[in-house]
Amino acid sequence: MSYLKNTLVLLGLSVATGSAIAAGADAALIEKGAYLAKTADCVACHTTEKGKPFAGGVEFELPFGSLFSPNITADVETGIGAWSDDDFVSALQEGVGRDGKHYYPAFPYTSYTLMPRDEILAIKAYLFSLPTVKQAPIENTLSFPFNQRWGMFFWNALFLDNQRYEPNSKQSAEWNRGAYLVQGPGHCGECHTPRTLFQSLDSDKQLAGAPIEGWHAYNISSDPLKGIGAWSIEDLTDYMAKGYSSGNGFAGGPMAAVVEHSLSQLTPADQKAIAVYLKSTPAQTTGVARAVPKDLSARAVVADDLGSRVFAKACASCHRWDGEGNQSPVAKLAGLKTVNDPSAANLLGVLLNGHMNRDGPVDQRMPSFAKGYNDQELAAVSTFVLKHFGQSDAVITPEAVAERRKVQSH
Repeated sequence: MSYLKNTLVLLGLSVATGSAIAAGADAALIEKGAYLAKTADCVACHTTEKGKPFAGGVEFELPFGSLFSPNITADVETGIGAWSDDDFVSALQEGVGRDGKHYYPAFPYTSYTLMPRDEILAIKAYLFSLPTVKQAPIENTLSFPFNQRWGMFFWNALFLDNQRYEPNSKQSAEWNRGAYLVQGPGHCGECHTPRTLFQSLDSDKQLAGAPIEGWHAYNISSDPLKGIGAWSIEDLTDYMAKGYSSGNGFAGGPMAAVVEHSLSQLTPADQKAIAVYLKSTPAQTTGVARAVPKDLSARAVVADDLGSRVFAKACASCHRWDGEGNQSPVAKLAGLKTVNDPSAANLLGVLLNGHMNRDGPVDQRMPSFAKGYNDQELAAVSTFVLKHFGQSDAVITPEAVAERRKVQSH
């Protein structure tokens, strides 16, 4: 302490001034870490619906069992309070935590590995500034041989590059910022890229869309029909900032949480950078296509079957028979992928869960119809919506609705 005091005196600073500088530096680091934690959407995977922030316990269901996210508060016994800087950096860049513990790729370290050490340590500083929570982690329920963590050593050797992001000198600073956010902390590909048999991301189908928790994370490559190539930069930034884009739909299911906790919290400059990069990605031609809008303005709809009767009673007042929507751009159905997906994955998700943006205006909220309508009624109205607004000839069965209810109840 005397050495530090003498040094400060030589520099013409008092000990009090030195402490203030250190405190200011710490505050700046914590603020930086808070923003990066939002960029990386840490809260979504480490906070249960009614749990305390970052205390873990979120379940990830896999074909061979379930994983539960750990407590990442600074509690020494049940969290990461005893972790060194090297422990934390290793976890995010290499998927190997304290005491050599290997993580599974449900934790997106294959994306976080692009982040530099200083940004990772800023997140650690932020987490360590928060209240600690004493909550023991829930044991995973993976079956053999998937419960053998040492096997991840070989998985990492095959599928982890363990390299930091290198800017593309042929692209603008804005493009590089967007590429870094999408590929690195934002880890968009973890949900929007299909996985191989070995649960690695399919590099040949980057951002081509993939199933997630019963929902469909749609193609977000630059393809104009099946991706976001027809969206303007403003459409994309609106979607990130507000959770919807007029004529392009709204964020539902897991994506709603991403918008709420991450994308909407980014600066407008970062949102625009992400949009610029996504518009430049290689076009992927697989997945659900946008519905071709139909001229339904003069079509007389006769409510003579169950699907159209349910639509007349529960849907038409907000969405209209022509799909243009009343009062709110969120209610527009015409031209959406949701009404053209033969699996009705996101359509059923919205019908069963609703869309209740707590911070949004009332006319942008949709109630759940899970209790008010039975499986037969929801199957009928889903089939009607697909045929009336989209090009799909799909028929949704009551059994499909019942199965989806089971998924949503988990």
